[in-house]
Amino acid sequence: MFRVRVNKIESIYDVDGNLGKRIELVEERPASQFIIRPQSEEARVIQEVFQALQQQLPIFPARAQFAIPKIILFLTEQEYEELGIDFDVNQVYDIILEGQCIKFKKTP
Repeated sequence: MFRVRVNKIESIYDVDGNLGKRIELVEERPASQFIIRPQSEEARVIQEVFQALQQQLPIFPARAQFAIPKIILFLTEQEYEELGIDFDVNQVYDIILEGQCIKFKKTP
């Protein structure tokens, strides 16, 4: 079992011209928190300035997690309805793989 987040939903047309959806699911993992020790004084100052910017400005967010593309679904409208899941961007699902099946479990 692993956890995914709906990252993007786009309207698409298949090769036959049928309207459908492209649903991108990503797995989020914590970013490693290893510390890089700068070799020079200049590099240490730059690292400290960047860390201060991350704390003060929202345009430089500190990444606590990074997203890894996990599953991309290409579904026609009919297939999407038959699947029976209303995907919403940023909704989180637990994915269960068993017996050649993929099960989606919506998390609260």
